[in-house]
Amino acid sequence: MKSKRRATGLSDREEYELVGILRMPENGVSPVASIVRRIVGALLALLAAVLIVYIDRDGYRDVNDDGISFLDAVYYATVSLSTTGYGDITPASDSARLINILVITPLRILFLIVLVGTTLAVLTERSRQAFKIQRWRSKVRDHVVVVGYGTKGRSAVSAVLSDGVEPSRIVVVDTDQAMLEAASLLGLVTVHGSGTRSDVLRVAGVPRCKSVVVAASRDDSAVLITLTAREMAPNAQIVAAVRETENVHLLRQSGANQVVVSSETAGRLLGMATHTPTVVDMVEDLITPDAGLAISEREIEQSEIGGSPRHLPDIVLGLVRGGKLYRVDSSEADAIEAGDRLLYIRKVTPADE
Repeated sequence: MKSKRRATGLSDREEYELVGILRMPENGVSPVASIVRRIVGALLALLAAVLIVYIDRDGYRDVNDDGISFLDAVYYATVSLSTTGYGDITPASDSARLINILVITPLRILFLIVLVGTTLAVLTERSRQAFKIQRWRSKVRDHVVVVGYGTKGRSAVSAVLSDGVEPSRIVVVDTDQAMLEAASLLGLVTVHGSGTRSDVLRVAGVPRCKSVVVAASRDDSAVLITLTAREMAPNAQIVAAVRETENVHLLRQSGANQVVVSSETAGRLLGMATHTPTVVDMVEDLITPDAGLAISEREIEQSEIGGSPRHLPDIVLGLVRGGKLYRVDSSEADAIEAGDRLLYIRKVTPADE
């Protein structure tokens, strides 16, 4: 008989094996609140046992043969649920014994789990995480995967969140556990592993994602991540950041739709700040989506078809037609056509903030 071989790829593993690698966002319950909930649960279980024993007190026998008082019911429930069991009060009738089997014993188990079941609590947490992972993997579609949660990755996530994307629809991939903890606090789904590995990207759901943000710390890693992601998701929007301009063509050949040169962009802003600092302030305002002005994109309205984007109330920078951007001063942007999208400047309202 052949032994079943253990799956080595992350994407082939069962959900419980991914606990600790793929982490779903928590509800953010504080330790104090968790302890209070446990104590309340234990007290409720104890109270239920007390009431059951007291209501059926005629079916119990005390060694003193003086009947079962409410205090005796509390005493019996306490020693019974804590498994102490002195035996001075025992169920004597068939109904009392049946209730002990069907009710008191489950309450005893619940009581132990709530108060002293540390190991069981850990197992329960792993099972809960495994269930959440299974449900997420079966339903997740059109989400955003961010590979690398450094300065660039965090800024990218902030921009995506400002566009109204739910945190649970953003997956962060990184090897730094501290970074993943910070992402999890925002309600993001996290995957612990290197984005250069195809099985890690599969666990992150890249084959079903809408877009991938490659924010690796090294250009060679960015190229490999982009190449792997493009192979998995031919139709996904892949945006990558590189440090050096000479590597832009490598990212584009690997399948990136957009490439941002981080060092060159920062250098331009530094140079402009030496003689036109207010221009830099305006650029910062435009690329910061949570304050002041922001560059945004929207669908055209039916009444705008055939008109000029220069005559709209919005400050239009360009229009997107067939996936290509045309500046507002180009001849292609003289008239708005059906299916176009407008790139414009909007004011961030308090509701957006």
